Amino acid sequence: MIFLFLFSLTCVSAALLPECPKCGIMDVPYPLSSSDKCGNTNYKIHCKNNSLEFLSAEGVYYKILSINPNTSRLIIASPFVHEDTNNYCHSSDLSVGGLKIDENSPFNISSRNTVMLFNCSQRILLSPLNCSLNNPCRKFEQANGCRDTLCCSYLKVKSKTSHQIRVRVGGCTAYTSVVDMKPGDSLNAWRYGIELQWLPPN
Repeated sequence: MIFLFLFSLTCVSAALLPECPKCGIMDVPYPLSSSDKCGNTNYKIHCKNNSLEFLSAEGVYYKILSINPNTSRLIIASPFVHEDTNNYCHSSDLSVGGLKIDENSPFNISSRNTVMLFNCSQRILLSPLNCSLNNPCRKFEQANGCRDTLCCSYLKVKSKTSHQIRVRVGGCTAYTSVVDMKPGDSLNAWRYGIELQWLPPN
């Protein structure tokens, strides 16, 4: 009984913390927390050099591009895709295997992302991924590099509880993401980024 009382008191105290101040020009709406003294600390994001960032489970900071408190969603920047002289492209977070979100956190990857994978191995060709010449990531290739990759594929994130976008040597080594892509959208209409959503506080 004492434990339940203390737990309830802790929850009430967290709920009473004020909304966080702006970070640069961006608002930090409740329940997001950029400090132990504001917001709900279970919804931790980071304010560094007047820029908001999201910390992955692998310790990588991703810049937050926008926040929509009405839909409980935020968009983080896709990792930078590097290309060397051999047309070998890889994501800047390849060394940690791509984006991974702590499954115990209130954040997950929304179902509105179209994830494009690049430089995929022969083994990936045997998978159900779409490596055809007419899929959307070919447009990205032509405009942004990573040409002559063995396989270029894309997938629509269908689960609302997804916590990772993985890349690895021996699989696919690079990826980018477009939020809310519509069939027939031109390249100029693509909204690059990875949309995350958060569950409401208890």
